[in-house]
Amino acid sequence: MPNKIQYRLLSTIESPKDLKKLSSAQLIELCAELRAFLIETILAHGGHFSANLGVVELTVALHYVFDLPNDKLIWDVGHQAYGHKVLTGRMHLLHNIRKWGGISGFPKMTESEFDAFGTGHSSTSISAALGYAEAALLENTKRQNIAVIGDGSLTAGQAFEALNNAGVSESNLLIIVNDNNMGIDPNLGALNRHLLALQTGKAKTNLFESFGLAYQGPVDGHNVLELIEVLQKQKELNLPRVLHVKTVKGKGYLPAEKEQTKWHAAASFVKLGESGTSHKVGEKYQDVFGVTLVELADANNKVIGITPAMPTGCGMNLMMAKYPHRVFDVGIAEQHAVTFSAGLAASGMRPFCNIYSSFLQRAYDQVIHDVCLQKLPVVFCLDRAGVVGEDGATHHGLYDLAFLKCLPNLVIAAPSNEIELRQLLFTALSAVDRPMVIRYPRGKGVIKNWQVPFKEYVIGQSEIIEKGTGIALIGIGSAVNELIIAAEELKKLNVKCTILNARFLAPLDENTIADILATHQTIITLEDGCAAGGFGESIVALAQQLKLQNNIHVLGFPNEIIGQGSREQLMAHYGLDAAAVVALAKKLV
Repeated sequence: MPNKIQYRLLSTIESPKDLKKLSSAQLIELCAELRAFLIETILAHGGHFSANLGVVELTVALHYVFDLPNDKLIWDVGHQAYGHKVLTGRMHLLHNIRKWGGISGFPKMTESEFDAFGTGHSSTSISAALGYAEAALLENTKRQNIAVIGDGSLTAGQAFEALNNAGVSESNLLIIVNDNNMGIDPNLGALNRHLLALQTGKAKTNLFESFGLAYQGPVDGHNVLELIEVLQKQKELNLPRVLHVKTVKGKGYLPAEKEQTKWHAAASFVKLGESGTSHKVGEKYQDVFGVTLVELADANNKVIGITPAMPTGCGMNLMMAKYPHRVFDVGIAEQHAVTFSAGLAASGMRPFCNIYSSFLQRAYDQVIHDVCLQKLPVVFCLDRAGVVGEDGATHHGLYDLAFLKCLPNLVIAAPSNEIELRQLLFTALSAVDRPMVIRYPRGKGVIKNWQVPFKEYVIGQSEIIEKGTGIALIGIGSAVNELIIAAEELKKLNVKCTILNARFLAPLDENTIADILATHQTIITLEDGCAAGGFGESIVALAQQLKLQNNIHVLGFPNEIIGQGSREQLMAHYGLDAAAVVALAKKLV
């Protein structure tokens, strides 16, 4: 619970109704308390940091002026909504944000009536708010419909699609552009230049007015009283309109203001070894990717890097520093990133397009239509595959194996460790003439000394790690490490398992797997992804095709929404870690 002396005003706010009772001087004091509380809580318990500090005054002003939850307020991206949660009765829950059993790090409709729409992915707010606005118009309901969208989120195609639709609407829609010149990394591109020109008065045209939207701004996003005055005037309007608000990401915490990318999120201060498992000793997969890509680029000047606004998060910032003209940060625009990569490949380049697994969902059509159907050698590097931990349901990369394995001309691979990731990246460049997906998890691997000489893998070839006579354990990707640990435990019980690292889902090593199916009655498959349509079901289908009657147990995430918690907690809870494999094997033996 917060200290009620330190947070004299903040601790009295249970809903926006309490906020409206405060005087102007108290509102300024409240902003200071809210910022201090966010700093104290996030530094102690972890979470998204600088984005929330940048919207403190805007958050207070919005809750003071508008009638929430009757008015609809949608945050985009929702990681800037911590202050919103505090002011809507969740102050005492913030210490558990993004944790197992705690509140979500993003707005969540089932969590609070004040969360009008879930926004874990970017660039959806204008579309959703316009939907609310048109519904109110149809039902003759008077309410304000507000989308707060960051300038980084504004770069995505969906935001422009929504602006195009809003420009001909007659509904009551307020679009607030929270302009801090930052996504996770500094924003790039023509839109960023235009917003800077609007701020300095040097713009010859106005993008928003060209869309038919009324425009006001930019206004100071850190003057709460000025914001209240501006918003009260905006409240009197009844048309689609844009309010341009200038903020500073990390405002009020000097280290975050100086290093905004570094402080996008803050890890909690926990004792060494308090979380995680003992075998997590390697380097982050994103760093392995980044270092290896630079080595490939050193040797081949056709290697190109593409990222939709995640250069630091995915490790491509390393190549960007060395070869700035061969790396393209295209903004939060996954569809464009994929087709842009296809164009590069068609021109003879070798593009490595790094997109988080959950974000590739936004570009599925482009993967099919622009890459696979044309058999273009784009290498898709899917970071954050599998469960990602505290970001929860919106960010888990659980579905990529299932939604990709049905596509033609596509090689799909998943490394079990850092060395395999390195060699798969090399193999993609040296031995593959069609599109390839390499998916790997968030966080650290299992090997310290991974920077070994390059070695080319045979496409579609698996690896038998250990031969046994009892149960066969078949896994792909990071799940293989859990099988290795499980097999060591089972040895103590005189159960010697066969362990197969499939490494490839497409093409599947049917010959090797068929031999295992023919010689092992009991099979356990394990994957860090959804069971429905995933890797394990491919093994079941092969057994059926061969008319074999194996006892196959498919371990993967169930067909339900998987919540937040540490990666280890989630794997254990759903019976997908080494201990669960051992327990199942004991029953089967």
